[in-house]
Amino acid sequence: MALVNIQVPDIGDFDEVGVIELLVKVGDTVKAEQSLITVESDKASMEIPSSHAGVVKELKVQLGDKVKQGSVIAVLEAAGEAAASDEKPAPAPAAQAPAAIETQAPVAPAAPAAPAAGGGAVEVRVPDIGDFKDVAVIELLVQPGDAVKVEQSLFTVESDKASMEIPSPAAGVLKELKVKIGDKINVGDLVAVLEGAAAAPAAAPAQGSTPAAASASAPDAAAPAAAQASAPAPAAATATAPVPAHQPSTPTPGLPHASPSVRKFARELGVPLAEVKGTGIKGRITQDDVAAFTRQVMSGALQTQAQGSKAPAAGGSGVGLDLLPWPKVDFAKFGPVERKELSRIKKISGANLSRNWVMIPHVTNNDEADITELEAFRVSTNKENEKSGVKVTMLAFVIKAVVAALKKFPEFNASLDGDALVYKQYFHIGFAADTPNGLVVPVLKDADKKGILQISAEMAELAKKARDGKLGAADMQGGSMSISSLGGIGGTHFTPIINAPEVAILGLSKSQMKPVWDGQQFVPRLTLPLSLSYDHRVIDGASAARFNAYLGQVLADYRRILL
Repeated sequence: MALVNIQVPDIGDFDEVGVIELLVKVGDTVKAEQSLITVESDKASMEIPSSHAGVVKELKVQLGDKVKQGSVIAVLEAAGEAAASDEKPAPAPAAQAPAAIETQAPVAPAAPAAPAAGGGAVEVRVPDIGDFKDVAVIELLVQPGDAVKVEQSLFTVESDKASMEIPSPAAGVLKELKVKIGDKINVGDLVAVLEGAAAAPAAAPAQGSTPAAASASAPDAAAPAAAQASAPAPAAATATAPVPAHQPSTPTPGLPHASPSVRKFARELGVPLAEVKGTGIKGRITQDDVAAFTRQVMSGALQTQAQGSKAPAAGGSGVGLDLLPWPKVDFAKFGPVERKELSRIKKISGANLSRNWVMIPHVTNNDEADITELEAFRVSTNKENEKSGVKVTMLAFVIKAVVAALKKFPEFNASLDGDALVYKQYFHIGFAADTPNGLVVPVLKDADKKGILQISAEMAELAKKARDGKLGAADMQGGSMSISSLGGIGGTHFTPIINAPEVAILGLSKSQMKPVWDGQQFVPRLTLPLSLSYDHRVIDGASAARFNAYLGQVLADYRRILL
């Protein structure tokens, strides 16, 4: 008996790859070439095999670790001739390392045809992917007519040891896709034709580039997930029994059968792949499967395992909300209908609003502010500044008043971060802007350092960008608190939904003249309804009432801002 160190063989130009699954445990008996762990880059997932047969004495890695060529991943107690021939630890021989692991970053193609002058057709061929023969196409990531970027993945192939994505060597429009799901391909096969293409830089290495240099492979549908915060990678379950050599017809136990780009897409959306049913070949999970799962969860038609997948019993426990499935109705049987898809903005905002409403314990405090004098001042200011072209709105005054209230009540200018409360030293105010495609919330930065005229001018500029669909991600991030104004439409009070990770949002309804008792008589006063929704985990009712009352005092007498 002898101890043998199992090392990571040559895996191409990878610097470091993450361990996403352990396929064996200490005490398991393994065969030569049996897979021990699964690693993943941004372009490929692969299994690292054992170079010897024996018993696992020690696992040197755990989930989330980074490994590279030469890293020791396990110690085996080898038996028989294998032990006799290896008295000291040695890396796995190149002949034993499967070709799938040697070339997992198939980025640069084998001598693609040069585009014609001024941009013409470019033939995309299978690059050098090692000693593979007849690897199967299991997923198509683009279709004819799509605009593709340099290094964007076109389709996914799979061997018995790894799945990998074949990237485009050039940018252009996909004129023709020469392969379909189930086809077998080899090095040099023509797989696609691009039109109006710009070739990849000549300095690209001849045999694959590192994953860090490759652009993200998820299709444009993954963009919404960019508005959200990055989700952690789903943890793969550790194998609890000796795992046989991987069979390509059966997904590895514990690891969702999906390509790296699909797993990345799922991570961005926070989707647990273990709960998604794959519709692809061999039960493989596709990007459409992930998107469909997300739609079902958001509509209430499906519950994740964390919420419980069974329908609630009478008098449910409350765990996982115990929600009934969303009703499936054929509306057409009741009369004529028209079906329209939600806009992209509504899809994104709907997902965020659902999360915020469910996860944040909302309470709304309603109050009113006397803005009689302030409205008179606003009207006179606009008359004096007619030539400047800047129209002062009541919202500009409210933003400045909210800044004063945030300074007096700093817990409203905070965000929860785990068990800690982060107090912000800046004052960025978001305001809801109604656009033809839906509601967006641009953020006016450093409102405490700006006057009313400058705030009005910047609000008009941001609102125009919102209507034109030109708001960037930076224009909608970093808010201290948000304001939703329905004053130009109507209503008395409402409950605005907090824009996480903020802890409060102010709703403004339509101002109206009311008779107000001044101690001697009723006098007409212009009042503005204030609806303050707050996160009850951070703010209690008394603080919210004080905040709203102080805000009303400032709007009633704007000189208080100077105090």
